[in-house]
Amino acid sequence: MAKSKKVVEPVVALPTMNREMLMLVEAISREKNVERDVVFGAVEMALAQATKKLFEGDVDIRVAVDRDSGNYETFRRWHVVPNEAGLQLPDQEMLHFEALEQIDDIEVDDYIEEPIESVPIGRIGAMAAKQVILQKIRDAEREMLLNDFMSRGDKIFVGTVKRMDKGDIIVESGRVEGRLRRSDMIPKENLRTGDRVRAMIMEVDLTLRGAPIILSRSAPEYMIELFRQEVPEIEQGLLEIKSCARDPGSRAKIAVLSHDKRVDPIGTCVGVRGTRVTGVTNELAGERVDIVLWSDDPAQFVIGALAPANVQSIVVDEERHAMDVVVDEENLAIAIGRGGQNVRLASDLTGWKINIMDAAESAEKQAGETTNSRKLFMEKLDVDEEIADILIAEGFTSLEEVAYVPIQEMLDIESFDEDTVNELRTRAKDALLTMEIVHEESVDDVSQDLRDLDGLTLVLIGKLADGGIHTLDDLADLAVDELIDLTGQSEDEAKTLILKAREHWFTGDPGGDTGTKA
Repeated sequence: MAKSKKVVEPVVALPTMNREMLMLVEAISREKNVERDVVFGAVEMALAQATKKLFEGDVDIRVAVDRDSGNYETFRRWHVVPNEAGLQLPDQEMLHFEALEQIDDIEVDDYIEEPIESVPIGRIGAMAAKQVILQKIRDAEREMLLNDFMSRGDKIFVGTVKRMDKGDIIVESGRVEGRLRRSDMIPKENLRTGDRVRAMIMEVDLTLRGAPIILSRSAPEYMIELFRQEVPEIEQGLLEIKSCARDPGSRAKIAVLSHDKRVDPIGTCVGVRGTRVTGVTNELAGERVDIVLWSDDPAQFVIGALAPANVQSIVVDEERHAMDVVVDEENLAIAIGRGGQNVRLASDLTGWKINIMDAAESAEKQAGETTNSRKLFMEKLDVDEEIADILIAEGFTSLEEVAYVPIQEMLDIESFDEDTVNELRTRAKDALLTMEIVHEESVDDVSQDLRDLDGLTLVLIGKLADGGIHTLDDLADLAVDELIDLTGQSEDEAKTLILKAREHWFTGDPGGDTGTKA
């Protein structure tokens, strides 16, 4: 609530709106079926804008019009802000301690107002106010139309192409317009003025002039909504579309789940003689749809997502959230797809990074992993190759597993007795402790410049330190694939990090060369 200064003002006659303006307010209110307060609010806004032009700086002006007499007063306002916030807008704000000097009980977010001379409306002012009023009315009508349209709850916008606007398409539905951006169109789709268009309503942006409803025909949500309309079982809750991945205009994959064992999810979505899926395909310019059975088992889900390719074996790496999928040579091209399309869509659908390889590549990778594990066990556990191979054959790949898996699992190994198991576990724990000490010492050697680099977490710093990267220059000298090997980041993340590390080379900042340690 606004609080005013206690200022003694001389008694003067208040400016009065001319009769023409009062009649105009009444006429607009009746004609447009708008509340008188809305119209008067527009008049107040027009008068405030006219008054602001008399001041230097961006001041805050409030005009109060008496609804009955037409008399009006003008005030300059200051918003009371916390002392610690400082003045962001000096012409409009006042610190709390300064405000307290004028009004004892004023609080933060209140306003201090000072009466100032009101500008007369005059002929020119009346015309300007008229324009503001009419614009405000148009905005109110526009908002009302939008609210009525959105209250229907429609998710799909159905209309006709009205015109082109800087590459975007303006779609008209009644008196409401939507904007279909070029990036949200289906590639190679040729839409012309007068064509009927359906698109997903993505958002409503009232700040946009003209068409405030943002549409999309390429979003996965649009395909999901089309299937919801084509397949009644989805609306009934018998089926659920869990995820969708699209290459708009070319190919798509959807994952479906049945909540009723009597309902076949794939067959239901396909429809009799493919009528249901064909309806979706026709709407999306011939986009082919693969319907996949969703599974809570990630490996099974990925196998289904890679259809029609047949998978021989699959290895899940939960730490990297990736899977190595082995297929035979005949299925290799099918699994990858044209331009990597099939594996890319499967990856988007499942949320897992998928590496496709043939049997030879898989064997080579496994051999490399086996060699690394053997070397690790022989060095850190001080055992011979035979013991190391037994551990590998039983599925052990790390020192943590040897040290902390339930002891019974190791006792079940025929080649090991209890003493051997206890000794191996002790050596593994000692080796892990030594490695942790070395790791901490290595992290302590990391320069402060590298620690302060945006995007680096403590985990990443530790991985870099383990790889011998201690300064900004060390990181900047790395190739992208080298950084990926060290940290397990994606290619884009690695590129971004290296570019940030190289910035000091071009800005002239010597910080990366100091080698200052924390």
